[in-house]
Amino acid sequence: MRSFIGRDILSLKDFERAEFFRVFQVAEDLKPIARDRRNSDLLKGKTLLTAFYQPSTRTRLATEAAMHRLGGHVLGFSDAKMTRAGDFYQESIKDTVHMLEYYGDVIAMRHFQQGAPAEAARWASVPVINCGDGWGEHPTQVLTDLYTTWLEKGTLDGLTFLCVGDMRMRTMHSILYALSQFASEAIVVGPPEMSLLPEFKAELDERNVRYREAESVVDVIDQADVIYMEPVVQPDYTKARDERGAEVGRTPEAYRVTRELLKARAKEDAIILHSLPRMDELPPDVDATRHARYWAEAFNGVVMRMALLSLVLGAAE
Repeated sequence: MRSFIGRDILSLKDFERAEFFRVFQVAEDLKPIARDRRNSDLLKGKTLLTAFYQPSTRTRLATEAAMHRLGGHVLGFSDAKMTRAGDFYQESIKDTVHMLEYYGDVIAMRHFQQGAPAEAARWASVPVINCGDGWGEHPTQVLTDLYTTWLEKGTLDGLTFLCVGDMRMRTMHSILYALSQFASEAIVVGPPEMSLLPEFKAELDERNVRYREAESVVDVIDQADVIYMEPVVQPDYTKARDERGAEVGRTPEAYRVTRELLKARAKEDAIILHSLPRMDELPPDVDATRHARYWAEAFNGVVMRMALLSLVLGAAE
């Protein structure tokens, strides 16, 4: 297994099976720190720089919280408009990163441009962690999703993942790439205009990912061990910020998971994961059911990012 020290975390296409479990084990080792709401000195003297060119609640704050729990320092920005990249100058990623690398020991980046974190990694002398790049990938979120599944199910093999929503989403890309390392199957359900792109299907086929497409959640929810959701009512992820207009679409029933549907058709032990925020595809009354695990993901997201920071900065190996 390759070392994580100094490594960029850009895509789950880069992960081998054993590397997922190494990250999970480090997360388990560090979990008591977060569970007891205390800080350690594991990364004392290290600095995380968060470069967020797109809005974020969970990813940015969970990454920053992880660094604080490990005793490190945090600085950065959460709005591209407050940087020289977002004003008159439109500073390039190359020039920006050449400066940022002197301010911290690791850079966590979210960007509206697909491939931006990989471009940053070309020029940075410190590790870069992809926290979401346009319609590209979201590796830290999906590592959190898989860690949550592993904790709940005790395995990542022999499972059926029902992926519901916009198949252009970065989380959907990352989870399907990741499933190439496990003996599990994905059923994908989404609107035709948001279906898997032919070039992405070709990549999945090259990696022997087991997946099939279905038209409606109702038809296949009874087969799912993990129900993995994203909205089909989406902003434009190629923009730095996409404000809500006067009209907001509603989610067709084929892509909604309701309490009534779960009671009627879902497996007793099926779990629901959602990276949030949600629209009407997952009503709030599902929160009280035994299937909901998206709030547990919030805690697991901090622990997972603690593990990644510890690994890439050499505090764990």
